[in-house]
Amino acid sequence: MPHIIAEPCIATKDTACVDSCPVDCIHPTKDEPDFASAEQLYIDPDVCIDCGLCVDECPVQAIFQDEDLPEEWSKYVQLNIDYYKDQ
Repeated sequence: MPHIIAEPCIATKDTACVDSCPVDCIHPTKDEPDFASAEQLYIDPDVCIDCGLCVDECPVQAIFQDEDLPEEWSKYVQLNIDYYKDQ
């Protein structure tokens, strides 16, 4: 899993990261029907190219490289994976 969106994104869902992503791997976007109901944004592990452009764009510092993810937010690895399993 290259990058993970964690707890600081909950209820924030700032989409600056979406706009910076060159491969469209962060969802839901504001144009998608589940944006309003989603708790947070998620990174598709199968599409992410690990470029890191989204990290600096996140105003709440919610995006981490997998090895830099704080231990207390380790559950967000699976939450990001599960979001795309249901798509």
